[in-house]
Amino acid sequence: MTDPLFRLEALVAGRSAADPSASYTARLLADGAPVIARKLGEEAVETIIAALAQDRNALVAEAADLLFHLTVLLHAKGVGMAEVADELERREHQSGLAEKAARLP
Repeated sequence: MTDPLFRLEALVAGRSAADPSASYTARLLADGAPVIARKLGEEAVETIIAALAQDRNALVAEAADLLFHLTVLLHAKGVGMAEVADELERREHQSGLAEKAARLP
């Protein structure tokens, strides 16, 4: 489990039982999925702003925040990082255009 995203997942899981007054992660999880999702959206916007500003350091920092909040949301909804990794692997053998077309009704 050397992948940083899997280590992050383990960190989030470990902090889920912490005191919400002492742990930001525990507080997010106690607040629930709607609050976490809203925070994820804020981080996504901040990531976009950093990218458009062409500020590499800010983009790296905001991308890390985005991945952290996504990991917290996945944990809150009972979705494991391995499931996401499996989906990404499934998509590796398919063009992005073909994958999008397959999702259309």
